Amino acid sequence: MNAATPPASQPGSLQGKTLFITGASRGIGLAIAKRAAVDGANIVILAKTTEANPKLPGTIYSAAQEIEAAGGKALPLAVDIRDDDAVFAAVAQAVRTFGGIDVLINNASAISLTNTDATPMKRFDLMNGINARGTYLCTAACLPELKKSAAAGRKPQVLTMSPPLSMKTHWFAPHTAYSMAKYGMSMCTLGHAGEFKRFGIAVNSLWPRTAIATAAMQMIPGVDIALCRKPEIMADAAWHILTNTSGATGNFYIDDAVLQAHGVTDFDRYAVTPGNTRFLPDLFVD
Repeated sequence: MNAATPPASQPGSLQGKTLFITGASRGIGLAIAKRAAVDGANIVILAKTTEANPKLPGTIYSAAQEIEAAGGKALPLAVDIRDDDAVFAAVAQAVRTFGGIDVLINNASAISLTNTDATPMKRFDLMNGINARGTYLCTAACLPELKKSAAAGRKPQVLTMSPPLSMKTHWFAPHTAYSMAKYGMSMCTLGHAGEFKRFGIAVNSLWPRTAIATAAMQMIPGVDIALCRKPEIMADAAWHILTNTSGATGNFYIDDAVLQAHGVTDFDRYAVTPGNTRFLPDLFVD
């Protein structure tokens, strides 16, 4: 499945909207939250980290401080998205705090680029539990509130950080378990876009063309962070998608293509190394 042509309608604002973001304590999730906060959005932060770790910076509380400093309102919730009861309780708390949910960002993900011999079932279960199952669970839990948002004319969306579907051997062979888990997120986009269209809920995916400098990426052996782009490129692309009110659904967007469609020509600001044009390509982009 090829990447979609990005939406080209005029951007609006996320002011007053409530975003439910998984994995929002750092990296891409936090960058998306902070960009929405500039508009005055309400951000529900779902992540597990509550205490600072020097090897993995960022907690739900530090994220809340950054979001509020950017102009938004934050609700930090310590949640493991593999826990059904915890996710449904988080949705209920979000509704009590902000009155509803308008946007779900399925960002939380686990990665292990290992072959079958080096992937024990515990790690297989972790990746599939967070990536595919977690995306499905959070979408199901938020669905009643997204339906209410649609009925109120607020143009709700689900945006998942997952790649265009491509059933090619070279995307699976080196790390079958991870590919299954990550494409499981994309299959949620494909299925839910069709299922939720009648409700007026848009469901799309967003994926980077290049590797993104996140804490998770830094833990992968052999990755040169200097050849990556910053999380802000994904945040800006997500903002354009989320402020598009055309109802576009079932699309698999690539970050820089979205920005190009909206007139962005200066991509150097997103480079970890200013002036670099030799970026590390991300997985799953044909």
